[in-house]
Amino acid sequence: MFSKMHAPFPSRTHTCGALTAEHADSRVVLTGWLLSERKVNKRLSFFSIRDSYGSTQLVVPASQINDVLARMRELPTESTVLVEGVVKVRPESQRRPAPAGDVEVLIDSMTLLNPADCNLPFMPSDTQNLANEELRLRYRYLDLRRTVEVAHIMRAVFHEQSFTEVETPILLKSSPEGAREFLVPTRLTSSTTGTAPTPTDAASQPLFYALPQSPQQPKQLLVASGAIDRYYQLARCFRDEDGRKDRQPEFTQVDLEMAWVGWVSSADGWRIGGREVREIVEALIRRVWSQVEGIELPERFKVMTYDEAMGRYGSDKPDLRFGLEIEDITSHLPQPVQAALSQRDEIVEALIVRKGRASDERIEIASGEDTMWLNRCPSIIEVMGASKATQDLSCHNLNTILNLDGGATLWLTRRRLKPEGGSTALGRVRLDLADIAQSNGDLTLPTDPQFLWVTEFPLFTHADADKEFLAHGRWSSSHHPFTAPMWEDIGKMYEGRIHEVRGQHYDLVLNGVEIGGGSVRVHSAPMQEYIFTEILQLDDAEKSTFNHLLHALRCGAPPHGGFAFGFDRLMSILCKTESIRDVIAFPKTGAGTDPLFRSPAPISPDVLAQYSIRAS
Repeated sequence: MFSKMHAPFPSRTHTCGALTAEHADSRVVLTGWLLSERKVNKRLSFFSIRDSYGSTQLVVPASQINDVLARMRELPTESTVLVEGVVKVRPESQRRPAPAGDVEVLIDSMTLLNPADCNLPFMPSDTQNLANEELRLRYRYLDLRRTVEVAHIMRAVFHEQSFTEVETPILLKSSPEGAREFLVPTRLTSSTTGTAPTPTDAASQPLFYALPQSPQQPKQLLVASGAIDRYYQLARCFRDEDGRKDRQPEFTQVDLEMAWVGWVSSADGWRIGGREVREIVEALIRRVWSQVEGIELPERFKVMTYDEAMGRYGSDKPDLRFGLEIEDITSHLPQPVQAALSQRDEIVEALIVRKGRASDERIEIASGEDTMWLNRCPSIIEVMGASKATQDLSCHNLNTILNLDGGATLWLTRRRLKPEGGSTALGRVRLDLADIAQSNGDLTLPTDPQFLWVTEFPLFTHADADKEFLAHGRWSSSHHPFTAPMWEDIGKMYEGRIHEVRGQHYDLVLNGVEIGGGSVRVHSAPMQEYIFTEILQLDDAEKSTFNHLLHALRCGAPPHGGFAFGFDRLMSILCKTESIRDVIAFPKTGAGTDPLFRSPAPISPDVLAQYSIRAS
């Protein structure tokens, strides 16, 4: 066995997904993993051989001279083999719509390259009975035999559109851009590099690199330099965030930046700049969906403002595959209630499931005869206070206006007139109701992809809990601190009406999932410095991390903008899986650990000492 495995053997002539009917009667050599046998009788069996390009059916008859069939039947599944034979066209009724699906290979020779263990932890070829995620992560080299490829499609589009691929640094300096960073210690110290320590520091302090949250500053500097007009990169990014099914501490984003991006709106609801970026992103998505999914997408994707998305769907990434829209019923409420809400700068929203359909604050209305249901609403009782007892809150007209005469179930909530954050209470109820309806068989979501641009986000926010560790009660940027305001709101920004300023920020959403986002950048150094100092209130140490960018803007940087796809998230959608871990070659668990390489791991005190670090 040992000598045969290491004897000379020929090179493959084709991959397992390359053969077609045009190769009929050709002699071929294939290599790959041998899959389980489908036995016809004692003297004939079918096998499949698979590589990263596809699989091919093998027909193996018994032979008195060289009994290949008997030898193949002894091999463990997932062994690597080399087979030789003649291509035959399959009967029309047995052909399948897949690479090499029209043909089979009549085998007359087999060489064993490497036998698989008879007790594999799981069978990667058994897609109907996948092992649990922890086991698949521990033996990722087996799980990776289930693959798909999209990156080359995107690279082709970038090349056609005259983009230049540029690698940006992985080791950078820590800066307050929004997410928590991973720090990398170095044996360099402030004394060895000539870096001046702060008055409170020792004369020699350890220095750290930071892994990039994104290539944001390098790519803006590339475009500002004038050397690169259109940049792209499949960039590795790192964020020290809590694990979720759609998050990983390290991930890939398809990153792009363009010079000479306009600030002119278009006629289809796109009232911000960045039209050039939008056109490139839509071209990329259309090409991917056409070649991978066989679906031709429209020339232009829908556009919706942040305020509209939050008002109608209660989410800044609305799922348009089902209705159940939220209704602002404030203007239909009794005048005393409207007056009380106006004083508090609030509105009342309702999510209504009318009788006859599948069926936080919930009100049951048996029929249109029930006109006093407002008196049972905690939201209304709270806003009216002691005056409720003297007010007539009957709602005869409201029942008719809201089409409640046949009875309904209402979910009501009060919220601030101007939405903030990523979702509202009724937006979350809306998604819960859709999940319940699907599980009960009352709702079947369409399979067509619903792409949507969401634009005109608030430029600054107090409602992002993930950024509060940096903001400490100050304003933080909804997107990042380099996003430009809408030109109509520049005056408001300088007047201190921060909460009214909208940004030239755009997110691309697919079926309720954000797959990417970008913005038109600030290209004016005085405006960028004003945002750092007067709005975000960065101290001198925090601002110093952006000095190089400010100087580049002062040197005549062109107007520019960009976008970044979450590549792993996009792949998980294409592969119909909820977790991005299924499409990353070597992912981390939800807790951020790696069962395969057993990382992170402790470091000995002797090694830490080399970096001037001491464990507490």
